[in-house]
Amino acid sequence: MSGKVKIFGKKIEPKALEQFRSAMEQDFAIKGALMPDAHTGYSLPIGGVVATDGVVVPAWVGYDIGCGMCALPTTFRRRDIENMRHEIFRGIYRRIPVGFNVNDTPPDTSLDPRKLSGTGRRAFESRKGFKALGSLGGGNHFIEIGYDESDRIWIVIHSGSRGVGHGIATEYMKIASGDKRAREGHFGLDAKSDAGRAYINDMNWALEFALENRREMMRRIVDETGRYCEGDAVWSRLINRNHNHAEFKNGLWIHRKGATHAEEGMLGVIPGNMRDGSFIVRGKGNPDSLWSSSHGAGRIMGRRQARKKLSPRKFMETMQGITARVGRGTLDESPFAYKNIFDVMRQQSDMIEVLHHIRPLINIKG
Repeated sequence: MSGKVKIFGKKIEPKALEQFRSAMEQDFAIKGALMPDAHTGYSLPIGGVVATDGVVVPAWVGYDIGCGMCALPTTFRRRDIENMRHEIFRGIYRRIPVGFNVNDTPPDTSLDPRKLSGTGRRAFESRKGFKALGSLGGGNHFIEIGYDESDRIWIVIHSGSRGVGHGIATEYMKIASGDKRAREGHFGLDAKSDAGRAYINDMNWALEFALENRREMMRRIVDETGRYCEGDAVWSRLINRNHNHAEFKNGLWIHRKGATHAEEGMLGVIPGNMRDGSFIVRGKGNPDSLWSSSHGAGRIMGRRQARKKLSPRKFMETMQGITARVGRGTLDESPFAYKNIFDVMRQQSDMIEVLHHIRPLINIKG
């Protein structure tokens, strides 16, 4: 296996390495890379990238199809944001549903569910559909308002395709595995088969849904911030980068599960944690990493373990100066549950160049 894989991370947990090796033992797996934030996931570890010959594997993309990052520079002033941070914080929670919540009525959108296959359409209709557009979700999804080294204010969002993508993934895992249950595993679909083409179509539609979800949140955040501060967004410089998808390149299907697309010159966003903020990066197009980079810091503790072991007091102390929900309810998202983001960034200097480090002033969690 060593000739066709590249492991960039250090001290990766054995279970994640075992998952990666198992994936690379599949006949259709041609080349793989493991990012420095890698940790155990379902079927393929988070931070895993695998290129296949003629096969798409729904479980290697995962449930949250199109989960990714958007970052938007603005002309708001740091001083004004700091002065009005509590009002903006409360206003964002009023405007954007978090956790399992969605909108009462769906926002306007040009997305057309008729472009989905029959399977995708049934998955769409069985979930909350367009009511989920403009909603954050929970877990490690977040909204962040912060500043870079020039005090420019940025809005950063991490979210995905919500229940719609989950439903599409679930249905195709059933089809790929031949099981009425959604079985995670190395079950692939021939990319040229009817089922394979349908999955690719529906996955791409979910990528668009995820982007429109982040855009809708951005519009609401900019509008809400503008109620309290003078300024606006520089919409022409919006960065969007998915980290759960499959794309066709050089005759192979490249699956990224928790890995950021990082072609040469491509702008991306890599988040750290609630305390240390996010990084705007430029890809170097490294073929050894399959044109990818990490999608974040990577967990060192599972959520249940973090809630049992971590100290709420230390969490609160380390978050001084950042307006956020800090306590037992968000303890599983404490910076102490994650790898050191600065170490992770150093381990991928041959994949990306750091352009800006955005330090948080406001953090919104589900």
